[in-house]
Amino acid sequence: MISGRNTGLIKNEAARLGFMQCGISKAERLNEDADRLEKWLKQGFHGNMQYMENHFDKRVDPRLLVDGARSVITLLMNYYPDQVQEQGVPLVSKYAYGEDYHFVIRKKLYELLDFIQKEIGAVNGRGFVDSAPVLERSWAVRSGLGWIGKNGNLIHRQSGSFFFIATLIVDLELDYDTPHVKDYCGTCNRCVEACPTEAILPDKTVRGDQCISYFTIELKSLDFNTNLKWNDWMFGCDICQDVCPWNRFAKAQDEEVFHPK
Repeated sequence: MISGRNTGLIKNEAARLGFMQCGISKAERLNEDADRLEKWLKQGFHGNMQYMENHFDKRVDPRLLVDGARSVITLLMNYYPDQVQEQGVPLVSKYAYGEDYHFVIRKKLYELLDFIQKEIGAVNGRGFVDSAPVLERSWAVRSGLGWIGKNGNLIHRQSGSFFFIATLIVDLELDYDTPHVKDYCGTCNRCVEACPTEAILPDKTVRGDQCISYFTIELKSLDFNTNLKWNDWMFGCDICQDVCPWNRFAKAQDEEVFHPK
């Protein structure tokens, strides 16, 4: 079928561009995720991140972002470094070691869309990377790329969780991957127990308003008492990922732009 041919072309080009995984799912409203997001917002777990309340309908339905959307292409890009910072110094989250990933990945999304338009035809689409109302992790799960861990991160069985998630929404019908339905966290609670601010709740809910990344990136004014729990983190936090057993499978990335500066 033509959709199978086109799917193969897209996945091969995504790999050539440096994406470690590519999954595809049907563009439709995320009803269950909409309910969870609404509850999370009502509980106030987004803190001062008022932008999380904006564009709710678009956030849960990609068809409102791209006219005639048929497919959501979800892509993972590894950022795990070959060397990490020593303890006892101001710490920066690993994803911020190199160049701004928004610019790096957005360029690759443009290249992928350009490839699709040249090889397949007149295809309308938009690429997103953590800068628009898109539930990237939910689409990754629906595309078979992993499950959401207790720490709120997408986890891939062979690669862990140190990767960026990007999406390309297109008005092209493709072959869709089987959603990932199994949760491999089991009884492990390492991330829950390791979080110094108790931001990770036992029911797989992450309180954004208690996360160290929230305090060091989002807030303009800081609470001194909370600062005592930061464990030397200056920008972001990787504690819940560093203790995750699945990240023993993480391999160092080879994108020079993501190397420590």
